[in-house]
Amino acid sequence: MPQLTGSKERSLFTQVVKNYENKQYKKGIKAADQILRRAPDHGDTQAMKALIINSQGHSEEAFALAKVALTNDTKSHICWHVYGLLYRSVKNFEEAIKAYRNALKLEPDSQQIQRDLALLQMQMRDYHGYVQSRRAILQARTSVRQNWTALAVAQHLAGDLVDAERTLTTYEDTLKSPPPKTDIEHSESVLYKNTIIAEMGETERALEHLDAVSKNNLDRTAVMEMRAQYLLKLERMKEAEEVYRALLKRNAEFRSYYHGLQTAMGLESTDVKRLKQLYEEFALQNPRGDAARRIPLDFLEGDDFREAADRYLQYMLHKGVPSTFANVKALYTDKAKRDTIEDLVESYATGTHVPQVNGSTEKQVNGETTHFESSVRYFLAQHYNYHISRDLGKALKIIDEAIASDPNSVDYHMTKARILKHYGNIQKAAETMERARSLDKRDRYINTKAAKYQLRNNQNDAAIENMSKFTRNEAHGGPLGDLHDMQCMWFITEDGESYLRQGKLGLALKRFTSIYNIFEIWQEDQFDFHTFSLRKGQIRAYVEMIQWEDSLREHPFFSRAAIDAVRVYIMLHDRPHLANGSLANGVNGTSDKADAAERKRAQKKAKKAQQKQEQIEAEKKDAKKTIAVGADGEAKKEDKDPQGENLLHTSEPLTDAMKFVTPLLEFSPKNIEAQQVGFEVFFRRKKYLLALRCLLTAYSISTSNPTTHEQLIRLRHTLANVPSPMSPKVSQVIHAELITILPKDVDLAAFNSDFLAQHSSSARHVHSFLQARQYLDPNTREQNQKDFLGTLGLDETSVQDASVGLEILKGWEVEPAVRKEYTATAHERWPEASAFNETRGS
Repeated sequence: MPQLTGSKERSLFTQVVKNYENKQYKKGIKAADQILRRAPDHGDTQAMKALIINSQGHSEEAFALAKVALTNDTKSHICWHVYGLLYRSVKNFEEAIKAYRNALKLEPDSQQIQRDLALLQMQMRDYHGYVQSRRAILQARTSVRQNWTALAVAQHLAGDLVDAERTLTTYEDTLKSPPPKTDIEHSESVLYKNTIIAEMGETERALEHLDAVSKNNLDRTAVMEMRAQYLLKLERMKEAEEVYRALLKRNAEFRSYYHGLQTAMGLESTDVKRLKQLYEEFALQNPRGDAARRIPLDFLEGDDFREAADRYLQYMLHKGVPSTFANVKALYTDKAKRDTIEDLVESYATGTHVPQVNGSTEKQVNGETTHFESSVRYFLAQHYNYHISRDLGKALKIIDEAIASDPNSVDYHMTKARILKHYGNIQKAAETMERARSLDKRDRYINTKAAKYQLRNNQNDAAIENMSKFTRNEAHGGPLGDLHDMQCMWFITEDGESYLRQGKLGLALKRFTSIYNIFEIWQEDQFDFHTFSLRKGQIRAYVEMIQWEDSLREHPFFSRAAIDAVRVYIMLHDRPHLANGSLANGVNGTSDKADAAERKRAQKKAKKAQQKQEQIEAEKKDAKKTIAVGADGEAKKEDKDPQGENLLHTSEPLTDAMKFVTPLLEFSPKNIEAQQVGFEVFFRRKKYLLALRCLLTAYSISTSNPTTHEQLIRLRHTLANVPSPMSPKVSQVIHAELITILPKDVDLAAFNSDFLAQHSSSARHVHSFLQARQYLDPNTREQNQKDFLGTLGLDETSVQDASVGLEILKGWEVEPAVRKEYTATAHERWPEASAFNETRGS
């Protein structure tokens, strides 16, 4: 256990620590080397040098030096603390916690080590350990309020509500004088304590406490909302009604207040007369408000609905409110209301309606009349474009008339682009949305919509060019680097899906992995808030954030990107040659009858073309390259694999897919697509029990899902022909569970035919039937291809269904003539659809 004896060495060691804290890494290493020349086995200096080296990005060298430091001085709390910091930097939190605990054994009074340990325990959701750490920190410094609050939060999250309340009360009892009214931290702490009391189920006591502290609390709205909720739970309806009416005076557009008021007044949805009177009262009180006019449309029926809808629609359309359709489309699930709205607005278009008046002395028509005709056309175009009331021919005709009357309207061109998208004409949709963007070049929203449509049309460079108009373009990679820095997930996801459609799997994986990394960053960003929120006293928001972080990966953007990434890895497992060329290069189009030499030549040609394209793109980037600088003034790291080649050339695609599958199944168990891609991975890994679990979950979500049906047949058929026997326990569990959805004695071919008979009018279900039939009997391949063509003639087949069918045929690697016949037939039925336009390539 060597120690520094000279004052100069001790001074140099202090300087090393300061250099590290001030990020003066070169000076720190220089000072550390001076010490080590005189005391080469000084563990603390070696540990600090390892910490500095790690900060410079050399983690392997840092770990090696830290281990040497520990060998030289196993009784040094600095060495163990540094070892924990190194593990924390590589996100190995379990090992970091062990190191911190060892450091604390050697230096129990170190507040810094105790705080670092507490942060990791919170990050790892080790609430009981966090309680112990926070209690130790509190005992060391009882005069600091945030230490009391932090202990209460730890006890709350650990489920010990009684102790959490007691901790907050104990601190309040130590105050010699009441805090000033402007003390935000105290105001938040008091309301946090109130939520804990309510969470304990003691509503009466929570209300009494709230009444006692409400006078001096700064968050008046929160106090009123909590009081109203408590009164409702205690069935003190009259008092609750008064509070909700007071809240509505503060904000007459918040629907939850109206729902609370209805409950307090004992109004059921069937009590239409009293509900109508209530909302008429608020409509008179708030003549410019929307909620009091819109909410009655949810519960009114028949003539009452027609009258209220007529009044509401005329009012909104005369004012030219662009969001009118968005406000009422939720009513379209009720066919009678949908038909009524269509009839009313069509009467406005033909001029056969009775104009509504606003009740003023002049009896003028509601709002401005100049917008009425154009607003009606705009509404009808959206109405006929909506999926529940879709008539794309009418929608396109109406929006063209609207554009003719106002050629410079951004909204009209946007709506036309959406209509063309639903026609399947992605190319024209993108051009129209770009035209809309050109009409208002300063509007960020229309700029992003144009970029999104360009990505849907696989115009990646044009989309980046548009997005660059609203980015600083200072990061590595130009505008794309900025979009990654800003965590613009919608763009990154759409960009990845565009590359996937083009068959550029490396770039697709790169984008989907970026989404994964963004969620990792969000997870890590909690570290900052564990101390910041306590220091600022924002306790309720902090607890909500912790609860939100626990379900972070339920977010649709994560699910979408993860599912796409897993599908790419499945493709790479099934067809490893795709790693040497894109799907669009013709390799995927070769049939099974192609000889090996021809396939090899095609792969070699594709690889050369890909390398040439990568070189061109690299030269472009080099020409535009600038030195990217972060907020701290340091140069940002350049991406060494911008094309995703390292991700693409994986030797174990299914193992890499598990990085996405595991959080998908944990956080999105009700997402049927997540269960289906999970099945595909486990099925290929021969983990049949896990595959069955995914299948059973998917079946519980939807018993008639076409993909689930096809997977069920594949699993049953595979289990019946497993070459090597499974363990008796696994086999017993699988067969016991599988018979709950598919009896053992059922013939799979007959089961498949019955499925077709039940869903013969659905193209997706017919696709599933044909895929299952081909799996059961490969000799039916030619007939299956013919039957695929037949799905294009089904009345219910949509352009999206036909596009899915084309992708399945591509996956089967059918003869070019078969694909050509399919696309030609589809083009006849949907001439506008870009997917079936041979001039664009298939």
